[in-house]
Amino acid sequence: MGLEEKLPEGIITTQLETLVNWSRENSTWPLLFGLACCAIEMIATGSSRHDISRYGSELFRASPRQADLMIVSGRVSNKMAPVIKRLYDQMSEPKWVIAMGICASAGGPFNNYAIVQGVDKIIPVDVYVPGCPPRPEGLLYAMDKLRAKQGKDNFRTYANLNASPAPATPEDIESLETLRQPQRA
Repeated sequence: MGLEEKLPEGIITTQLETLVNWSRENSTWPLLFGLACCAIEMIATGSSRHDISRYGSELFRASPRQADLMIVSGRVSNKMAPVIKRLYDQMSEPKWVIAMGICASAGGPFNNYAIVQGVDKIIPVDVYVPGCPPRPEGLLYAMDKLRAKQGKDNFRTYANLNASPAPATPEDIESLETLRQPQRA
């Protein structure tokens, strides 16, 4: 009775949005970006024991223009904050962020002037991975949570985005205070 009976065998019908979300879920490319000891656990996730390749993420990208996931692993210093912001701005939409470890999530044991108390003060974070050090299984669980979020995504989210602002210059990013101010288009 339906359309499926009229089509030849081997033809699959679906919604375009569902197909795009499926492809995003199964080929998330992370940015190679480790800051401290948590980066060792992130690298271990790529080993054969943990096998991050089941998510299509085995190839860590070295360029933000080729990546759509930033895994911030480790403590974020005030000197590194402008670099993180710049790399995030250079990533194309849609883009996601995972804060891996207690240092990236909330500053960890480093409650001082030199360490940012959570990367969410600089860029929006989608999934947090707890622990010090976080286990590779925690990162894989965060990837599962991110995949669930990617599966519910819709095109309207990105249709309403304004044109991206011009890339920041070193004069624009002088301090952490300028990073916390809302961007003007």
